[in-house]
Order: sequence, then structure tokens, then C-alpha cells
Amino acid sequence: MLRKVRDREMCAVTENDGKFGLSCALATPFAEDGSPDLARLVAQARWCLDQGCRSVTAFGTTGEGPSIGLSARRAVVSALREAGIGGPQLVMGVVASAVEDALDQARQAYEAECRAILLAPPFYFKDPSEEGLFRWFSGFFDALGPLARDVILYHIPSVTAVPLPVSLITRLRAAYPGVILGVKDSSGDWNYAQALLAEHRDLVILIGDERQLAQAVGIGAQGAISGMANIYPDRLLRMIEQARPDPALSRAVDELLRYPVTPGVKALVAERTGDPEWARTRAPLLPLSAEQAAALTGAFRELLSRKEE
Repeated sequence: MLRKVRDREMCAVTENDGKFGLSCALATPFAEDGSPDLARLVAQARWCLDQGCRSVTAFGTTGEGPSIGLSARRAVVSALREAGIGGPQLVMGVVASAVEDALDQARQAYEAECRAILLAPPFYFKDPSEEGLFRWFSGFFDALGPLARDVILYHIPSVTAVPLPVSLITRLRAAYPGVILGVKDSSGDWNYAQALLAEHRDLVILIGDERQLAQAVGIGAQGAISGMANIYPDRLLRMIEQARPDPALSRAVDELLRYPVTPGVKALVAERTGDPEWARTRAPLLPLSAEQAAALTGAFRELLSRKEE
């Protein structure tokens, strides 16, 4: 029965155009003791969905996923599901260097019947060979066995320092047919995005760099998992639906990249909600200083209050 319900829900999510659409890379609020602030997190997830996001992605880069352990993840997922946010509305990040740790995170996600997992490569050892990466992913998929499904590979070399060559994606698809749902490209490398779409247009290709989103949708990308959806989902949805660039938002992203990105996004959420508690991060990240936050939020207000170009 659960499987039938889930299948109906999945159809409801994609029946409009069959595309992935917009998923908010959900920022994680923290209480003073460093634990996830579940009430604020649920309220933020609900707001994103009400604004038109088809899902929220927990424990990604914007969500400080590598800093959140299994017990805290379990509490977050339970709170979201109790609020009616789960199944096709929930994507979960899997970020670990040890296969065993990645498996624990993935099994937790599948037990929650999440829409998909966003799977990063092992990030501790730098410059691994393609063969080494293939063996790591193969060990992960083999251990998951029949559980393995709806995997979105996460290409974010600026953070992991471990790129995912297009040829590796081709090998993994051949070795594990039907397991890989898509790829999230957060490289900001337009040549990579073009190569990815040329080779794997039948996959769900998602763009993490909002400055390239409209252009990528125009040649076959299906949407985005975006940290900016915590603040401006309406602008991102227009880009996805119309494949039309948003120059003001692109300049705002340029401004954001002058600062540590995740603390910057949280400063912007604090500004949007009027709630300074949102600015809190979990170590090793630190919040923006008051001066930095004021400069960033002021620049966003100035840029995005202008008439659309």
C-alpha cells in the first residue's frame, strides 16, 4: 500500500510537465546548543513549498550536511515528515568519504521514502583517478543492492575538490542501469554543463549556479537545486519556466560569492524572515560579521528592487 501511495504522489509531482523543477537547497537553522532548530526548519521548508518549489533538499551544501550526524538527520527527517513534508517533496544529501558512512545516510533517506538522494563523491583524498571513483561508487551501489534508486550525482568540485568526469557518469550508468536519476552541476563551468547535456540529456540535469540556469534550461536542463530558493524562489521559477535570464539575480549571486556562501545565504534568510537567529551556523563555519551581513543584504535589496531588465 505504501508503494502505491508513493507512486500516486510521484505522479502528482511531475504530472504538469514531467520535469524535476525547482528544489530548495534547504538551509538548516541551529539552536544555541548547535542542534537543528526543527520548528524554524519546518517553517522554512513549508514556505519554500508554498512558493512553488516541488521539493526541498536537506543536508546539501547550503544545509551544512557534512556537519550534521545521523542522529540529528533523523530528528530533522522526523520533524519534516510529521509536518507532512516527505516522500516526493524531500531530497536528501549524502556526503561522506567512507562508503559505510554514505550507506548509513542513504539507508536513512530510503527508509523515509525520499524522492531522491543527492550523492557527493568521497571528498577527503584529493585528485582521485576516474577508476578510483568508479570503484567507490560501485562499492556504494553494490552494498545498497535493490535499495539503490533515484540517485542524483553531485558535481561540486569547488567544495569537494573531486570533479565527476562526464565519462565516469557514462560508465556508472552502463554498470548500474536505472539507478542514476540525474546530475546536479554546481561547477559553474559552462563547458561542463554543455558536455553533460550533450551526453546525458535523458537524465535529470540540474544546475546549481543560478547564473547559468536559464541558459541550461534552454538546452535541456530540468531545473535546479538552489540555495537561492531559500529567498527568491519566484525568480528562479520564472527562469526555469521561461528559460529567461535574470540579470539582476545574476549580479546578486556575484555579490554573494564575495562572501562564504552558506553563511551568506543564512544572512539573507535572516533578512527575509526578520529573524536574526537564522544567521547562526555550525562550526567550522562562522556567521558573517554584522558589517558583512549588512553589506550583503543591502546589495541584494538594491539590485533586486530594480525593475526587471
